[in-house]
Amino acid sequence: MIGIEDCLSEAMAIPGALGAILVDHTSGTALAMEGLPDPERSAIGLSETFRATLDGLALSSPDGTVRIDDLIITTDHGYQLIKPMETMWDGPLLICVRLDRDRANLALARRRLDSISHELIAS
Repeated sequence: MIGIEDCLSEAMAIPGALGAILVDHTSGTALAMEGLPDPERSAIGLSETFRATLDGLALSSPDGTVRIDDLIITTDHGYQLIKPMETMWDGPLLICVRLDRDRANLALARRRLDSISHELIAS
């Protein structure tokens, strides 16, 4: 069981991690962050990106619903890995990690972020 600060520290320990942020998905508010220059702007952008993806996938789904395990955005310099979490105390949260494309192992980062999110939810 880990807290929010430990969650971000563990996310930043992922090889190739450049920044991490915990976002309240409903309001688009940054709850905690490390290594990102503008937490408010990052939180809003990541929340909107996740919401748009979720809505678009739901529209194309046969039954109109979809559950996203994680979202990977690949850019010319790196990856943005977004993991949604349902918590009992804070509602829907997103943990997002920005990864260096040359140093990160995307499969390892996904597994590690999944583990971190489960530990945070359990606490």
